[in-house]
Amino acid sequence: MPFINDILKYKSISFVGLEKNTGKTETLNYVLSRLCSFPNTIVGITSIGIDGEKTDQVTKTSKPEIIINKGTIFVTAQQFYYQKEIISNILSLSNRSTALGRLVFSQAISSGKVLLAGAGNTLWLKEVIEEIKDFGANIVLVDGALSRMSFGSPSITDAMILSTGAALSVNMKTLVRKTAFVYRMTQLEQVENELSEKLLEIDKGIYAIDKQGNIIDLDIPSILMIENNKEKLFNNGTRLFVSGIITDKLIQFLKTQKNIQDIEIIIKDFTRVFCSIENIDSYLQKGGKLKVAQSTNLIAITVNPTSPTGYNLNSDELIYELKEQIPLPIYNIKEI
Repeated sequence: MPFINDILKYKSISFVGLEKNTGKTETLNYVLSRLCSFPNTIVGITSIGIDGEKTDQVTKTSKPEIIINKGTIFVTAQQFYYQKEIISNILSLSNRSTALGRLVFSQAISSGKVLLAGAGNTLWLKEVIEEIKDFGANIVLVDGALSRMSFGSPSITDAMILSTGAALSVNMKTLVRKTAFVYRMTQLEQVENELSEKLLEIDKGIYAIDKQGNIIDLDIPSILMIENNKEKLFNNGTRLFVSGIITDKLIQFLKTQKNIQDIEIIIKDFTRVFCSIENIDSYLQKGGKLKVAQSTNLIAITVNPTSPTGYNLNSDELIYELKEQIPLPIYNIKEI
């Protein structure tokens, strides 16, 4: 991964897999092994949920363990901390607990394998990242778990590395199409900064933004209530902010509007899109607009051409096809 120097430009990076077994942990281990060669660089690492198991709990296939180096600051739950295969120094314990006990903040005295289990929600995860930095980490790596894309949100880390592969689809065209769609969603235009700051503070509901930039609560708790509140939707203009997710049901409704070319939907970030590729593309082609309150800094993509069932795609061809649609560094970690 020649762009490893670029990684050090950021204070925090999330590693997100589009599906389990797409090579996310391999990518993380590669970055960890490279960062340790940079002098005066202290690396921190944590996870959302559980990661680092020897066997995938869903597919029951073997998976790479997380290997950290001497000096790495890591955060994991008490139950997993006792299973570590390294010597380490405890820095602190969290006041809150997970299902596996309190979070242990520790620094490795030797190199070896660890199991990671971290904060269970985005707000707590952000606090954990800041605490790791306070202990001296120059950069914090966040390992995703269970394909929970929302924890790759740009509100949590400065940058993101995405892993894709045959586990997502053994059909190369489908795999490329799905990956390219996620890339396009990460590139959605961000609204103006002043509005962005206000919208990111809103946790629930649907709002209209009038021509003067006023944010008006439509008193619609979620998109699930759209059907019963259609008459409210455009009373204050055609620029709407949805604080939660958007689904096919909302997009289908918007596509039927005669003034679709005037409609602009704003979401917090790309992780809020829970729609089919066909629906989003159709909405955009008809003239509808989709923007985000916070843009995403996707810096690279890694691929795993082998599926959990053993099916192999041609790695060079896969990378070539992805690069035709995605102007980012794309690598097969095992071939570097």
